[in-house]
Amino acid sequence: MALLFALWLPATPRVAAQTGFAFGVGLFGAGASWVYVAINTFGGMPWFLAAIGTAIWTAYLALFPALTGWLAARFAPEGSIARALCAAAIWTLAEIFRGTGYTGFPWLALGYAQLPIGAEALASPLAGYATIGGVGLVTLAVVLCAALLALAIDAFPIRARERLAALAIAALAIVGGGAIATTIGWTAPVGKPVAISLVQGDVAQDLKFEPAVRDQTYQLYLDLVGKSRGRLIVLPESAFPVFADEVPDPVLIELLRNATARHGDVLVGMFTAEPPLPGHEQMRYYNSVVTLGEGEVQLYRKRHLVPFGETIPIEPVVGWFIRAVLAIPISDQSAGDPRQVPLDVAGQKVAMTICYEDAFGGELRAQAAASTLIVNVTNDAWYGRSLAAEQHNQIAAMRALEAARPLVRATNTGITSAFDYDGRELARLPWFTRGILEVTLSGRTGTTPYVRWGDAIPLALSALLVVVAFTARRRSRRFR
Repeated sequence: MALLFALWLPATPRVAAQTGFAFGVGLFGAGASWVYVAINTFGGMPWFLAAIGTAIWTAYLALFPALTGWLAARFAPEGSIARALCAAAIWTLAEIFRGTGYTGFPWLALGYAQLPIGAEALASPLAGYATIGGVGLVTLAVVLCAALLALAIDAFPIRARERLAALAIAALAIVGGGAIATTIGWTAPVGKPVAISLVQGDVAQDLKFEPAVRDQTYQLYLDLVGKSRGRLIVLPESAFPVFADEVPDPVLIELLRNATARHGDVLVGMFTAEPPLPGHEQMRYYNSVVTLGEGEVQLYRKRHLVPFGETIPIEPVVGWFIRAVLAIPISDQSAGDPRQVPLDVAGQKVAMTICYEDAFGGELRAQAAASTLIVNVTNDAWYGRSLAAEQHNQIAAMRALEAARPLVRATNTGITSAFDYDGRELARLPWFTRGILEVTLSGRTGTTPYVRWGDAIPLALSALLVVVAFTARRRSRRFR
């Protein structure tokens, strides 16, 4: 990022836009390359159409850094502090905007890079800002440090020692603020620790929806649940890839028996359906999690659907084409109520997310505030052996840190994992293996600033920096 900002400092608006676009093509072309795997390998789209679609998607995402560079160069003098700070602020605003709304794509936000991958690595001090302003505030801290480094690169040849010292002090202050934030205890343990069993079935994606293997799938999960030891048992997204009324009664009874025997509950991923709304003909289909066990039966329905995978934007216009080139089961789903409350299971209040929707931290806030534990169920088998699984796991860690609550995730093929309230990964199952991850966690209660205010802090700070840079642009002077 510092090198990108260093290139932007002397650039014209046109050159800054071109450089930003090239950076975006590299970032998203590599980082989101798994889109091709999903739509070609498992979605059945012809390779040339999948390649074109992936290229268009990459080019669209690259417009965000292109616009950032153009705006910074357009409204702040070249070589100035104002330009560097303006670029950092606009980058943050663009990133938050990119991840907002029905078709938002928050993947590859820079703040995620401050969290470690795996249980042995340590998080960056900048990750501490997540509890205050979410991944958006972490991103702002990252790009501000990058902007300061870019200014230092610009000042180094002329040996501007005082300027270099001031830039170093500012960078250390940002890092130190993050380190201090990590020491603040926003939440506290509540109740007794709960034993949790996370089940990874490792059912091949190309077989998952085949009717011929359904009985094997049922038996597989019954066997794994029988071997598990947790009071709360979590099965992956669409573990039973059928509608709830199609699951054989003996299967449901056996799950219920296992859960009640240990005074707990099992969370099962499956699909549910409801009659059409008045004036409509199409049934409503939901990607759901159903609870079975000591408590009453509860239901969570996925709220944020994957565009073109679970729902079709502007369906009357492009629906015919998407159905013709993509072979994705149940690709026209309905979204669940955005005001769903946490599930009351195994003595915990569980904030539930299904797959992709855990990338939207702002949408989890209301549930998280009323919860003691966060659970995510996922099927990353759609993306094969690509970058997506590790990226998704890192995204989940950020949700745990933002809410300062433990988070567990059960996936079909991996990565099944558990995170503590500070975002540390406690344990995981190997990728593409069948097994059970047994963990014991304490639920937590309390409210972090991010859960209370969402993205308001990074938005306000970024907007303030833009205003300061804009008003000071005529008084700014070049380093050289």
